[in-house]
Amino acid sequence: MGDHKDNGINIDPAYVRALAELLDDTGLSEIEVEDGERKIRVARTLTAAPVAYAPAPVAAPAVAAAPAAAAPIAATPAAESFADAVKSPMVGTVYLSPEPGAPNFAAIGAAVKEGDTVLIIEAMKVMNPIVAPTSGTLKAVHVENSQPVEFDQPLFTIA
Repeated sequence: MGDHKDNGINIDPAYVRALAELLDDTGLSEIEVEDGERKIRVARTLTAAPVAYAPAPVAAPAVAAAPAAAAPIAATPAAESFADAVKSPMVGTVYLSPEPGAPNFAAIGAAVKEGDTVLIIEAMKVMNPIVAPTSGTLKAVHVENSQPVEFDQPLFTIA
């Protein structure tokens, strides 16, 4: 009664709904299930919400009183140090070495070549290598091993 026939394949709408709910629960964009001759693929298009950034802290001293102006000025050099940083292309967990107990991919002060893996980000059980976009010296690593990271978060700086 709940099954529908479409092109010779029996489709159970409740099963398709359950797969769609699984997409929502897990954050996946698609899922495909195969059972003999029957194959069901449920997919959705993920749209990224526009990201609104707060104004730069440099504007704050003009409004703040003179004693409070010292705090935003102290924060400015740190913000500038991320200007050339390689930023995270995804949300996930950072790993600085290929496996637990192994040495890091690169140490601060080490020379890296364009395309060298500097760290990996695990996202949904997939290890994604994050490579050096240019050759140079690894000046700073802005994350710690096993740390969760957000999209566009500074990861490391090469100069």
